[in-house]
Amino acid sequence: MANNSNSNSINVPQARGALDNMKYEIARELGVNLKQGYNGDLTAREAGYVGGYMVKRMIEQAEQQMANQGF
Repeated sequence: MANNSNSNSINVPQARGALDNMKYEIARELGVNLKQGYNGDLTAREAGYVGGYMVKRMIEQAEQQMANQGF
């Protein structure tokens, strides 16, 4: 895997829209007031909460795909 200096970069640019949708959906589910554009009013805890749940959901989706493929 290549060493990428920008940890926020998206490896598959076509996924940007889906990731953004997931982020806003999770924020709504968690009651975090996430809006498009500047979100400097969010606490680090709120931002981390949304990011953590995004990772959790992506892992669940990958596990489901693996299970469906018989890995």
